[in-house]
Amino acid sequence: MHTLIQFFVILPLIGFLISVLLPRKKENLISKLSIYTVGIHLISFIGFIGYWLFHNHPTIDFKNIILFESKGYEFFIDFYFDKITLVYMLVGSFLTFLVTIYCSYYLHREHGYKRFFNTIMFFYLGYNITVFSGNLETLFVGWEILGISSFLLIAFYRDRYLPVKNAFKVFSIYRLGDVGLILAMWACHHLFHENITFFQLQNDLLVSHHLENHSFIGFFVAFMILITAAAKSAQLPFSSWLPRAMEGPTPSSAIFYGSLSVHLGVFLMLRTYELWEHQTSVRILIGLLGLTTSIVASGIARVQSSIKAQIAYSSISQIGLIFIELSLGFHILALVHFAGNAFLRTYQLLVSPSTVSYLIREQFYNFVPRPTSIEDSFSKKIKYTFYILSLREFNLDTLVYWMWRPLKIMGRSLKFINSKNFLYYFVPAYVVGIILLINEQYIPTQVHELLPTIFAFIGFLMVLKSYTERKNVQLAWILIIMNHFWIALAISFNEHYIYTQSLLYLSGIVIMGMVGLLTIRKLKSLEDHVDLNTFNGHSYEHPKFAFIFLLACLGLTGFPITPTFIGEDIIFTHIHENQVALAFFTASSLIIDGIASIRIYARVFLGPHVKTYHESAFKSS
Repeated sequence: MHTLIQFFVILPLIGFLISVLLPRKKENLISKLSIYTVGIHLISFIGFIGYWLFHNHPTIDFKNIILFESKGYEFFIDFYFDKITLVYMLVGSFLTFLVTIYCSYYLHREHGYKRFFNTIMFFYLGYNITVFSGNLETLFVGWEILGISSFLLIAFYRDRYLPVKNAFKVFSIYRLGDVGLILAMWACHHLFHENITFFQLQNDLLVSHHLENHSFIGFFVAFMILITAAAKSAQLPFSSWLPRAMEGPTPSSAIFYGSLSVHLGVFLMLRTYELWEHQTSVRILIGLLGLTTSIVASGIARVQSSIKAQIAYSSISQIGLIFIELSLGFHILALVHFAGNAFLRTYQLLVSPSTVSYLIREQFYNFVPRPTSIEDSFSKKIKYTFYILSLREFNLDTLVYWMWRPLKIMGRSLKFINSKNFLYYFVPAYVVGIILLINEQYIPTQVHELLPTIFAFIGFLMVLKSYTERKNVQLAWILIIMNHFWIALAISFNEHYIYTQSLLYLSGIVIMGMVGLLTIRKLKSLEDHVDLNTFNGHSYEHPKFAFIFLLACLGLTGFPITPTFIGEDIIFTHIHENQVALAFFTASSLIIDGIASIRIYARVFLGPHVKTYHESAFKSS
């Protein structure tokens, strides 16, 4: 059984790698590769289900690869299979198979045909890793893949303004949710003193023993997981990103934001149920969040003029009900509800283009308005207020904007961080930090305790400046690189953290940082206009540069293509339980540097082209 589970993860990876190598003009070959890969995966999985049920459906958990091991710490890839995995994988593989067949016709002769199928295969790989994950670290690998593939699919029409802008908005909210997952992983290390697996969470005695002695940490872990799940499943206050994500092609909207990706917040809550099932306050929070989201999203859905937005908010409303079911402990009902909602929303989105024409015809010939509705039982003041709020989508976009506004204000006020001061002040300050590290035995205890937080704060300021930089692309990129160096220096003052772990963490940063810097310099030598004040659209003339720079961005964000991904987890294992400020600045820096680097990529390579002699696409799809 272990070999078969590995097969289900490796098959999409092989399909994705082959699809990347296929020539762009071979549409038939590209689509057939994706259809056959997902089809074989689906048929094999159905056969595996029969085999699994015949052998009394055991819960399967096993360590696949130990990527890093040191005294008291182990980073390993763990796979897990139970009824939750079965439902999510069966629904996911079946819907992906249908959508790949649909796309082979729907996107015929589309300029980005190959790019779309590459991204779908990349998404399917991330979905498999997430669903089969046996611990939070493995889940985070798939989670990151899903995040970047979401960005690429929403920005599929990359020569248009709104798809690129909305893709960046969605990616920003995803990264905001990632803060919760990273901090939950950090707190779990202190709660269980090991890399805990989902199989171990089934042990009630183990979980209850640790929660009794560390009730606050247990609540913190559960609350961080709830934030991550709410961001991924578009629950309040993050609901506004889902209809914005509909700027991508209809098939990607169906598979991503109608059925699979949007339900992964529910999957995370199901996987970690044992951590919060005995915490009454957390269960009340989950139930209230689901109830509020369901009421608000239902009202918004009923007044939307776009059919895609109607479906999006309807899906959000149903997921809110699933959150209520989880808070009440109805696991099976939640799984059935997930499957039903996923199939319904996929169908609705795939037929939405033709449904519009049907509805227009019905409106003129057969439309009969509903005589009464539930709102008629309210007073006029309440009814009209709810209508206006729903029409304005409860100002959710404005709320998200105000969440980011303090960071933008801080970043724009850091005018002293420029190219000149960087060389004159910050490089010497880093050298002083290294000297202090070498001679740390002579530093007073109180100062020694403050230094990690101070250095992490300096790194946080640098990445904040990079996030709001408007002119100098090279400065913004270098500041992201230096943020990682300041983080490594900050953690180095904690005991048991040795220089070889810093080398592991910084190796990917240095390599990908240099690749990105060289790409920017080469692009600037070819183009006159390269800045961050607007979208430049240089992927139109320089697609190879765009691809190389995207890989460099992924390397800087800690994406699992370099050792930096492991290094980030090692860093958090060395942050002490009482170093909350250090954990906050480190987690925030790692999240914002991902947003800042993708922002550079989007501004430089995506959007309408700055050269006026190129055809300008419509703002929206």
